[in-house]
Amino acid sequence: MYRFIVNSKQIETSEDKKLLDFLRDDLRLTSVKDGCSEGACGTCMVLVDGRAMKTCVLKTSKVEGKNIITVEGISDKERDAYAWAFSEAGAVQCGFCIPGMVISAKGLLDKNLNPTKKEVKKALNGNVCRCTGYAKIEEAILMVAKILREDIEVPKVECKGLVGQNMHRVDAKDKTLGTGEYVGDLYVDGMLYGSAFRTKYPRALVKSIDISKAVNHPGVECIVLAKDIPGKRNLGHIIQDWPALIAEGEETRYIGDSLALVAATSKKVLKEALELIKVEYEELNAITSPEMAMKEDAPKIHPNGNILKKEVLSRGNVDEIIAKSKYVVTKKYSTPFTEHAFLEPESALSMPDENGVIIYTGSQGIYDEQREVSDLLGIEPEKVRVISKYVGGGFGGKEDMSVQHHAALLAYLTKKPVKVTLTRQESINIHPKRHATEMEFTTACDENGKLTAMKATIIADTGAYASLGGPVLQRLCTHAAGPYNYQNTHVEGTAVYTNNPPAGAFRGFGVTQSAFATECNLNLLAKMVGISQWEIRYKNAILPGQVLANGQIADETTALKETLEAVKEEYDKHEYVGVSCAFKNSGIGVGLPDIGRCILSVIDGKVHIRTSAACIGQGMGTVTTQVVCETTGLTPDVIIVDSPDTAKTPNSGTTTASRQTVFTGEATRLAALKLKKALNSKSLYELNEQDFYAEYSGITDCMGSDKPNPKSHIAYGYATQVVVLDEKGNVTKVLAAHDVGKAINPKNVEGQIEGGVVMGLGYALTENFILENGIPKSKFGTLGLLRAPKVPKIQPIVIENSKENLAYGAKGVGEIVVIPTAPAVQGAYYKLDGKFRTKLPLENTAYKK
Repeated sequence: MYRFIVNSKQIETSEDKKLLDFLRDDLRLTSVKDGCSEGACGTCMVLVDGRAMKTCVLKTSKVEGKNIITVEGISDKERDAYAWAFSEAGAVQCGFCIPGMVISAKGLLDKNLNPTKKEVKKALNGNVCRCTGYAKIEEAILMVAKILREDIEVPKVECKGLVGQNMHRVDAKDKTLGTGEYVGDLYVDGMLYGSAFRTKYPRALVKSIDISKAVNHPGVECIVLAKDIPGKRNLGHIIQDWPALIAEGEETRYIGDSLALVAATSKKVLKEALELIKVEYEELNAITSPEMAMKEDAPKIHPNGNILKKEVLSRGNVDEIIAKSKYVVTKKYSTPFTEHAFLEPESALSMPDENGVIIYTGSQGIYDEQREVSDLLGIEPEKVRVISKYVGGGFGGKEDMSVQHHAALLAYLTKKPVKVTLTRQESINIHPKRHATEMEFTTACDENGKLTAMKATIIADTGAYASLGGPVLQRLCTHAAGPYNYQNTHVEGTAVYTNNPPAGAFRGFGVTQSAFATECNLNLLAKMVGISQWEIRYKNAILPGQVLANGQIADETTALKETLEAVKEEYDKHEYVGVSCAFKNSGIGVGLPDIGRCILSVIDGKVHIRTSAACIGQGMGTVTTQVVCETTGLTPDVIIVDSPDTAKTPNSGTTTASRQTVFTGEATRLAALKLKKALNSKSLYELNEQDFYAEYSGITDCMGSDKPNPKSHIAYGYATQVVVLDEKGNVTKVLAAHDVGKAINPKNVEGQIEGGVVMGLGYALTENFILENGIPKSKFGTLGLLRAPKVPKIQPIVIENSKENLAYGAKGVGEIVVIPTAPAVQGAYYKLDGKFRTKLPLENTAYKK
């Protein structure tokens, strides 16, 4: 028997188990999050005898006689202080890491109520945040220290919720204190635990699957094979090429392929059952690079071959112009796969419901899941209800099916609730990554540095399945020339299947790769011309009314030059400094349906905002609240943001392409105008049970349109970032000037910029997803994620240049923030040591030898 104290209560248990599992599964303490279970992320942090410790590396036997405190057990004054400070500072985005941050902060402040910023950073070294960039978390902790040190009252929150105000996020308090629910926090009576048996090999013939021992193991409720699937077996966003289960006699395509599903009464039984499944394989040579896949004699990974998609975009007479240009640069570039590393591993809970299923999920698009699960089960979409809980980060990595379809299939067949949660290593192995690319870019300019032409060849490793590889390739190509005023371009892009993990959506959606190449070429041209990196960009920056290299006319909100002007003084101050520009679309564009929808439902004097737009940390609920308040004059206290739910909220599309603030924000504004008109003659109580619906559809032109100036996307954001190095090559400061149109919530926008810059620094300097023969060798702790002590000062500069009515002028900012950072770092190192680096992460730096 082990005895210890948890939040002032004496606890006894006879089971020696992982403390994390005991606190979560037995005591149901939801502030203790399971982010990695390997001691690397800090989401499961608690105080043990006053010391911040990770519960995933402790067992109940190791805390015998000790005093444990979780966020649930801190004092009321502290709870109020942390909830206010983290809200006020804008320190909460997806929120999954925040309770662990609170515990690390308390461990520090219990000993030192007047810490320096350096001491705060050091206290957070065991905690990873993938959203915020840490700065606002550090600011919040210093706010809490002041409140506790000076014993002052926690300030009251007063905000009208208008557009442009720093309104507290509507979910910040729940996320800070750990009371907000993610799917992993859900438990229901009779719940089974599910998981998949996955292949050992990236490419192998599955000769037989023997489940005889596993199916008879006590506590095993159900084992499902490919032949048991009642509907369509192949799933996918656009191309349905991804089997929910691989059948006997078929080849596996990557290490994440599932061969069988198991549902069991406990985690322990589930693990034992999976170990009892025996599979006979014939291992085959894996195709682990596009070069291998494109050989004439290469085995076909899919029936139609190994080429997923080709794109050719051409404007002007490129070869002739390049031949006549004064300066020409041709360079080859390599960028790696990158792991999203969101803090919340994928989880879904599904329950049977009247010939269908209910799925609780945490993803980027509930209607995508409804469609794909209904196909899998062979039932009408209306019989699949999908409800989103909080989403612990996404960055594109939660657009594809991961666990939702497996949980739903098991629940549908067993007629019992089933929860499927990936381990962190499963998550790393399975979900799509950022595409690895090989690129050759040629860029030309005249004697004064005016750009004349460019041509590019891009090969993208799309891995085993299509995912969103086709659209990512399109963005790679459509943005390849950068946000500059020249018209002669030729881009050829190819996405190639391999036996590597799939590649799909990742923050920046392909533009991170092509921008690295095109911006680095500009650094060389600037040196050849004899002008600065800043000047060559300023000479060529697109202006309103000019034509982008993809043919679209830049609209009047275009503010690239303003972003360049905002960083010039800082750029001129330093010797070892790099600069980079970027542009990025808001909305799916290229002629595809792109619709935001919103219902405002009046219930008992409150306005319920109903939209399926997933909040993955960007603060969508807060954005829509402020849009409603601005439009109607109502105050935030009468606004409720309902969770995305296919039974209640209209289809607002996937949270992708920096689209939701623009598209669903505009739909919300239009619905609010209808509500405002109704309020002219009636009160909210008189409008009880009335709905106000609106939608906004963005009309664009398809790829390859023969229009002289096709409209590729509804809007573009523009950005310039400056990176400063010291003489040892350490990044000391980053300026990030972003044209956001209109900041609905400026502090939220700053947080997006800070988090994106840190992600971009990781992409440039430290992060790498290691594959050996198609098998991931990275763990969460070895991905190279930057932690608080290593993050330099980041100065966001928000440029607002829009007076449009569309979503009050807002442009998406979620994706563009990560794009300019890596080439700016490359440019800074080029000035530091004269070495021109062409591969990410950059080699021979202070961060990577």
